[in-house]
Amino acid sequence: MEGTLFNIFAGLTLLSALMVAANPFSRNPVTSAMFLVTTMISISGLFVLLGAYFLAAVQILVYAGAVMVLFLFVIMLLDLREAARRKLNLISLTMGIIAVGALFLVYKSSLESTYGEVPQQHEVAANTAQAEVNPTKLVGSTRALGQALFSKDNGFILPFEMVSILLLVAMVGVILLSRKEPR
Repeated sequence: MEGTLFNIFAGLTLLSALMVAANPFSRNPVTSAMFLVTTMISISGLFVLLGAYFLAAVQILVYAGAVMVLFLFVIMLLDLREAARRKLNLISLTMGIIAVGALFLVYKSSLESTYGEVPQQHEVAANTAQAEVNPTKLVGSTRALGQALFSKDNGFILPFEMVSILLLVAMVGVILLSRKEPR
């Protein structure tokens, strides 16, 4: 049963994420935003299957709720017909590529400062065997979540930073799209 639910949620996540980026049925950005809500709800279903109920609730409340309301508000405020008429600017494209390169360097330095050198596979197995962790004490708590996210050994610092940069890029994009060009 759990495998079937995983396949359903994973398939729904992939299908709706594909529909966000390349929707053949509608070019309306509100439709893409609704598919993004479906993607987020499917991901929260995957969190439930993993037993991460706190993350599932946060996924629904924060991302599918608050952030998507903000995205829909901005989409509806924008004059999309005017944005569609804008042409690609070579200077903007060059600056965007430079910014992506700079972000890559920031991520690389963050990984190196957090994890140091990447250990070899046999070293990881030896360190894991030596570690004495009692998982029954911390399962399901926010303390365990914080330790899992930010621990030096098996942390998720890079994905955490990627999400923060993604939200920053989204805010900058909204600001750039909503500004009025001088005539």
